[in-house]
Amino acid sequence: MQRFFLFWLLLLPLLSSAAEPTAAVAPTPHIALLLPLKSTTFRPAASAVQQGFLAAASLNPRSLPVRTYASNDESQDSVLDLYTQAYRQGALMVVGPLTRSGVGVLTQQPMLPLPTLALNTLDSQSNPKLFGFGMDVEGEARLVAQLAMQRGLKEAIVIGSAGTFAMRMQLAFEEAWSERGGKLQREVAFNNDVSVFNTLSTTPNTLIFLAVTAQQSRLIRPYLPRRMPVYGTSQLYASNAPTNFEFNGFRFVDMPWLIQMDTPPVLDVPRANPALPLDQERMYALGVDAYRLSELILADKVDNRTTLEGVSGHIRLDGQQFLRSALPATFNQGKAQVWNIDLPETEPASDVSATQP
Repeated sequence: MQRFFLFWLLLLPLLSSAAEPTAAVAPTPHIALLLPLKSTTFRPAASAVQQGFLAAASLNPRSLPVRTYASNDESQDSVLDLYTQAYRQGALMVVGPLTRSGVGVLTQQPMLPLPTLALNTLDSQSNPKLFGFGMDVEGEARLVAQLAMQRGLKEAIVIGSAGTFAMRMQLAFEEAWSERGGKLQREVAFNNDVSVFNTLSTTPNTLIFLAVTAQQSRLIRPYLPRRMPVYGTSQLYASNAPTNFEFNGFRFVDMPWLIQMDTPPVLDVPRANPALPLDQERMYALGVDAYRLSELILADKVDNRTTLEGVSGHIRLDGQQFLRSALPATFNQGKAQVWNIDLPETEPASDVSATQP
């Protein structure tokens, strides 16, 4: 029955005439922001999204007011209850939920009463009022495969690790690489045992793709052949720490908000004060662009030709999912910077000794 909960919500105005009058507050037009702000696990990310969304809204003096509806989790009951509450209080649009499970609740609804921008990837796209927009690490991995292929690289060694997130990166890269005619030379499963790298050696026209975290990449770095190009996603750029010197020459992708801060539209948006950790800065940027997309959706200005130069990257609509293309980047002297892919491929440079124990 809960699957059709929001469908029946559409009938409430027709049924309410028979009900007893209540002292409910008159509905007020607004944008509803559904976030798991009461969740210990998701609060930091949710708070960053909220800050970015409100920062973008503050730049539009004619913006609808934004109301935040906070949850402890994004279970089915929680998502449907908050959506219903927002609808009854006059929301004209819903932005959220944030988690994959929360978004999955909405994709199961046959109808939605309001245009809705879910802040994650849609597993299905059957509802014309439901759009998706999220960080999408799979999209980053596919873009990395495309960039490496453009550089003339033919084969790939993929280093992965246990965990759902790492597997998503790895599978997305491998699928995109194979679809473009690339050869998967080898998969290496890293579980903190560096002996798995003993047989790695420099191979012409071959790259190494790191489907691991930045912390794991630092452990792996001394055991990688120095003359092989190394690629990864934004997971490589976890902080502005001096240890990024270890990654000199590594290629990755990330958003303009972090690596192209001196250009519009990044300059137009106030930043979080105090500054956030980089993973939360990305969620802040997601909130900024989510607000801008919500404006387009409310104005009924979205179709498959819709594009937006956002602070999180170039955004385009594919069906009901907004796809984000990050910028090519590299580490130079320990600093993350935009990478000009037209320049010749050079071997990674590093001041760190390549000697293996």
